[in-house]
Amino acid sequence: MEKIFLYINTVKFLKTEQVCYRIYYIARNLLRRLTGYRYKLSIDSNLSNSNSSDSDSIDADLKELVLENTISRSSSYANGTFTFLNLSKKFDGSVDWQYSGHGALWAYNLNYFDYLNQSDITREEGLRLIYGFIEKLPGNKTGLEPYPTSLRIINWIKFLRRNKIKDKKIDASLHAQGMILTDNIEYHLLGNHLLENAFALVFAGYYFGDEFIYQKGKEILVKELPEQVLPDGGHFELSPMYHQIILERILDCINLVQNNEGFRRELNRLLSETAELMLGWLKNMTFRNGDIPLVNDSANGIAATSAELFDYAGKLGIKEKVLPLGESGYRKIERNKYEAVVDVGPIGPDYQPGHSHSDTFSFVLYADGKPFIVDTGVSTYESNERRLSERGTSAHNTVRIENTEQSEVWESFRVGRRASVRKLKEAPDSITAEHTGYMRIGAVHRREFEFHDTKVVISDSIISNRKYLSFAFLHFHPEVNVNVENNMVIADGKQIIITGYENIEMNDFDYAIGFNRLLKAKMVKVSFYKNLTIEILV
Repeated sequence: MEKIFLYINTVKFLKTEQVCYRIYYIARNLLRRLTGYRYKLSIDSNLSNSNSSDSDSIDADLKELVLENTISRSSSYANGTFTFLNLSKKFDGSVDWQYSGHGALWAYNLNYFDYLNQSDITREEGLRLIYGFIEKLPGNKTGLEPYPTSLRIINWIKFLRRNKIKDKKIDASLHAQGMILTDNIEYHLLGNHLLENAFALVFAGYYFGDEFIYQKGKEILVKELPEQVLPDGGHFELSPMYHQIILERILDCINLVQNNEGFRRELNRLLSETAELMLGWLKNMTFRNGDIPLVNDSANGIAATSAELFDYAGKLGIKEKVLPLGESGYRKIERNKYEAVVDVGPIGPDYQPGHSHSDTFSFVLYADGKPFIVDTGVSTYESNERRLSERGTSAHNTVRIENTEQSEVWESFRVGRRASVRKLKEAPDSITAEHTGYMRIGAVHRREFEFHDTKVVISDSIISNRKYLSFAFLHFHPEVNVNVENNMVIADGKQIIITGYENIEMNDFDYAIGFNRLLKAKMVKVSFYKNLTIEILV
């Protein structure tokens, strides 16, 4: 019965569109399997442009498509060895495009073809990999999924244009993949997946001068960008890493539109204004040393860095539009000695919270330009105990009441009942709010942050008619040396004074420095009943 309620409390937040498309795709694919339907995996580009209008499309001659100064990818391929997510695999002979030994996300990365755009890959090696992929595509279920297809389309086009390659076999496969994508757009997921579908369709539409494919992508971007990019500039899935990923893709599309005359450059204004907002949010959120806060599903080494994105935008003539942080729920506080990012927003968006964590009122603190108090981070997307732990309340610098989660995170990307923030009050030097995540057990958590020049004071209150044992967590960066002395934590010589506690204990925890990379670090767990004060002297 508990599992049934968990499903109900998850599904009730979905859009009708998501439910209908999921049912439709399941039924359609079942019918197609029964009838033996197969997609064409090769389309003659010279014959497939029947939906195009000569006045609205570019010349399909590849010499007409220009892309300049795109961001090079970090090296993930060399001498037959692929390295993604800090895991490597060498294929002797042909590549197994559905290799599952390192998990589903690794297999996805293999099919993205990001490595075509690393600076040290040769023209010949890139072509060999593409030809090998095309040969195995009929049996490559992973490669035909819409998300890896979307990223691969863009990466192939970038590689082909950079190397001035015109190849009929590759074009025929690429065009077929674009058409398959139009038939499998991820309306059942929405969110960043849907945007990636759209970016790929716009790229393919420009590349082939195909009005039908282009219009599919354009329609999605016109509808989704205003919804997915919040008024303060943050992407609505509230992951700084995915924000960077989406921003790079928007800059790539601006590059495409600015340098090519197809389709009346009608997307230029929408893309440019969105990029300006997203750059402004990223500037607000980036620490002085260039790091992003690794909150929600964020990890190092996946997206382009903030510095790379600002440089790329500058080359395209796009400048950031900096607005106060608001709708994204994050607040950034800067003093001479420290920088803090606080989460006082909801899990979001309601209908696609897959990259959200149970982390309401958590915070990240940098002192003297270095990470000090950190989020546990993300090391896996696999459906396992580690994934649940990294998304759970106790993996963040916030409060858990007994063994209850603020928000019901489950499986890899699901959330049932979730905390809602209320009574948010903000002043120049303080933030106070409550959340409803514990109302199902008859309690409310209130947290107040006070930001002084040389200290941060955090006050927690548990409002309830019952006496609950609660726990506040502080996770320290692996390079921080931590000791506990009575009511005081000494961390790299900095004092953290705790009052109102029942017990203070220090434990080891596994800090994720990236996917599949963990380092031991120190975590302080403070138990208390009604009220707790933590004073961090920096």
